[in-house]
Amino acid sequence: MYALTYFRPASLDEAIAFLEANPEAKPLSGGMTLVPTLKQRLAAPSHLVDLTRLPELQGITYDASVLRIGAATRHAQVAGSDVVRREIPALAALAGLIADPQVRNRGTIGGSVANNDPAADYPAALLGLGATVVTSSRRIAAEDFIVGMFETALQESELVTAIEFPRPERAAYLKYAHAASGYAVTGVFVSQLGGDVRVGVTGAGPAAFRWHDAEQALAEDFSDAALAGLSIDPDLMLDDATAPARYRANLVKVFTRRALAAVLKGA
Repeated sequence: MYALTYFRPASLDEAIAFLEANPEAKPLSGGMTLVPTLKQRLAAPSHLVDLTRLPELQGITYDASVLRIGAATRHAQVAGSDVVRREIPALAALAGLIADPQVRNRGTIGGSVANNDPAADYPAALLGLGATVVTSSRRIAAEDFIVGMFETALQESELVTAIEFPRPERAAYLKYAHAASGYAVTGVFVSQLGGDVRVGVTGAGPAAFRWHDAEQALAEDFSDAALAGLSIDPDLMLDDATAPARYRANLVKVFTRRALAAVLKGA
């Protein structure tokens, strides 16, 4: 690890001002990706700006059918929250599937969303629920926020402050997890809100995406039969040592059907 300076701001405004004044500084939330990167000397920031105790980034609230989760909320807190379990149980279940207990007790939802790892779990929920990413300067729809592999719409010194999830009528998330890391080789979040059906997929492609063909089919017939004739182009999938593209394409369909079955079972 290269030498750096640790800084703990007292407020969100102070954190943003510091980041603007120190362009080589990096914000630190859970640090589940950043710290290993630093230890391997793959990054050399001038400062680490600790966001974990900022009051503006804390809390889980529910109002007017919207669940708001502060960016510094840890995965274990999301998984264990009575509010999340009551209003969007599929989101609590997703958080409980992230990696391992050590990661769940250190990693934060804001850090995960800002990092936008293609195999992370939360991006599937962002797309599958039509979430809004609230930042220090604006509000960004999930589809606009996720740009590409490890790439988001965030600008320099812009910080994620909260995520807002509309409450669905019913939803479920299931994934095929990597045996060692727990990352999603493929994960699918299916939700239904009135006549709107959303299918968010993570792990399979270079970035999380919505499977629109499945959404359209399920909007007409919310049953397994609607998915029978669908397939997804393997050329759009990742192809690596973990899983070939054709296998991932098949996993998307398999886990969409399993997530749908879980939704129907819980109805």
